Amino acid sequence: MNILVTGGAGNIGSALVDRLVSDSGYRVFVLDNLLTGSLSKLPQQKDNFTFVKGDANIDSTVSELMHSMHFDCVFHYAAVVGVQRTLENPVMVLNDINGFRNILDLSRATGVKRVFFSSSSEVYGEPVEFPQNEHTTPLNSRLPYAIVKNVGEAFCRSYHKEYGLNYTILRFFNTYGPRQSEDFVISRFIQQAIEGKDITIYGDGKQTRTFCYIDDNIETTLSCLRNDLLINDVMNVGSADEITILDLARLVIRILNSSSKIKFLPPLKEGDMTRRKPDNSKMLSILNRPLISLEEGIKRTLQFRKS
Repeated sequence: MNILVTGGAGNIGSALVDRLVSDSGYRVFVLDNLLTGSLSKLPQQKDNFTFVKGDANIDSTVSELMHSMHFDCVFHYAAVVGVQRTLENPVMVLNDINGFRNILDLSRATGVKRVFFSSSSEVYGEPVEFPQNEHTTPLNSRLPYAIVKNVGEAFCRSYHKEYGLNYTILRFFNTYGPRQSEDFVISRFIQQAIEGKDITIYGDGKQTRTFCYIDDNIETTLSCLRNDLLINDVMNVGSADEITILDLARLVIRILNSSSKIKFLPPLKEGDMTRRKPDNSKMLSILNRPLISLEEGIKRTLQFRKS
């Protein structure tokens, strides 16, 4: 099976690629412009792996690759990510619309059997109901990043309806792990705690999030691929265990036995939603085991950093 992973040099994409290339039945290609991804996260000297530097938003770049390889499956994970980056570069975020239009057009033209699209918990916007359900909770965010993800979901459904192209939409809720950059809260807190610096929190820290360790994300996704699950459907991928950002900082300090103090910064003007809690019943039924706890996930992340 030939598989394309766009954005495959990022946190989630590279972890997925590692698992895919461990199976000789897959021939894996990564397309990444390395804006936020890194070559250091990719497999080295694997016969069934190829890296192509390119931008999924530019038609000619991805067109040549997809027409030459005739992929069976595409994971479209390429996107501008990070709250600050997406707020500071709203037009760059909107350009990602070109990317999934390209991917979907080329997928239907070259016989791709299924496209996996990485959406986000951000599509839910400010809290309306809890837990946030894939089919009943309104999608009400006004931020460009969330709007683009919502548009991407609509494209997937429309291409299936009109052209029969199969899709799977994965709404990621704060997936963390050892490859995550310091643009994101757990990685930032860990680095600050290791260095003994103040752990910085925007606002009062009472906003809640849930955090999903990378292994739970990848195992769920691979089960969907290998067992033909969740075809033409959408799934929240994340833990349902809420924690305040303040308590997260305290947890990181305790696990690392750090001397860091907590410092409160002015609240972000936008983009810092007050609460997140997914209905993850679909994910749990597919994974068929409890999720890795936040404390255990942080400890595993630290072990990888030391190795």
